Amino acid sequence: MKRVVITGMGAITPIGIGKESFWDSLIQGKSGIGYITRFDIDKHETKIAGEVKDFNPQDFIDKKSSRRMDRFAQYAVAATHLAINDGNIALRNLNKERIGTIIGSGIGGMETFEVEKEKYMEKGPDRVSPLFIPMMISNMAAGQISMAFGLKGASIGITTACASATNAIGEAFRMIKFGILDMAVTGGTESSITPLSLAGFSSMKALSTRNNEPKKASRPFDKGRDGFIMGEGAGILVIEELEHAIKRGATIYAEITGYGATSDAFHITQPDPEAIGARNAMKFSLEEGNVDYKEVGYINAHGTSTYFNDKLETHAIKDLFKEHAYDLNISSTKSMTGHLLGAAGGVEAIATVLTLKQGIIPPTINYEIPDEECDLNYTPNKAVKKDIKYALSNSLGFGGHNASILLKKY
Repeated sequence: MKRVVITGMGAITPIGIGKESFWDSLIQGKSGIGYITRFDIDKHETKIAGEVKDFNPQDFIDKKSSRRMDRFAQYAVAATHLAINDGNIALRNLNKERIGTIIGSGIGGMETFEVEKEKYMEKGPDRVSPLFIPMMISNMAAGQISMAFGLKGASIGITTACASATNAIGEAFRMIKFGILDMAVTGGTESSITPLSLAGFSSMKALSTRNNEPKKASRPFDKGRDGFIMGEGAGILVIEELEHAIKRGATIYAEITGYGATSDAFHITQPDPEAIGARNAMKFSLEEGNVDYKEVGYINAHGTSTYFNDKLETHAIKDLFKEHAYDLNISSTKSMTGHLLGAAGGVEAIATVLTLKQGIIPPTINYEIPDEECDLNYTPNKAVKKDIKYALSNSLGFGGHNASILLKKY
């Protein structure tokens, strides 16, 4: 079996573009939540989200190509540019048939879908763009990346709701571990802050309505939490076989040592009340990495700021880690970014890698009122310096999808 390491990272997030800006905002506890600016929010119950600011696709993609991409694909290609530059990767010197593209997206081109639906309703079927389908379908993030960079290994789109990016990273890890690929571009992307998506999540009563305090609305594990905040962006990692990385003189950020994926097989949106699937995703990740639970020092939690997720993820952690659960540092960076849905696991993997690399644990901001059902150490409000050897990053999604990756300090 091959060892797999992380050698490049690119982040497009509501709290910064590029891993440096993203990380600085995380450790400073900055919130990226504000009032939605892209469309009229007067009739919407929830009026706030984590929008990406100051993003110009033409900083990364030529004008013609960018106009043929939905925003979620633009984010993916842009974050890949950042990751490849960060990893100092000279693709011309590598075998591109051994480089894969495995990218998660929970929803895909929702913005394009809504624009083209309006055209259809107002002007008829003849006015729908021939680019509608190729811009909308969720696999196109992987497709556009592979075309932009000439990557001819396996190109796969993963759609498992909010677990998409973590599943993508895990599957890419396995393809390298088992010798199918030498390198992969992986992670997730999402851009679904649109009128219809906002209305849909709102009608489920899944979203926070703390409109008067946008920056305090995402409050994972806090007793006053009232729903998640939509976010957007992309988190892309370059991962590769260890000897391949060493041979090209790569800077190695961390090692991936385990991956667990399970299903609740319970409900389309509600998590299993026993949290067995979430527990087992972490358990299987530790088993693959041959790591005792007492060796884990940090968990980047799914931590959505919803009543059920935060309560049941806490239960899963306590069930698996037993008394060590109270010695762990846990945090939800969604308190700052909002919930990036299918991209969440990508940006949160980057946050976890940088936690290992820098020895600083980002906080869970807006933690003000302890909840007796969420009684662990969520690293409240301020970053903490701590040397960590092993860390987990968790993602849980509608449909009962659970995914966890185990990362090791290199």
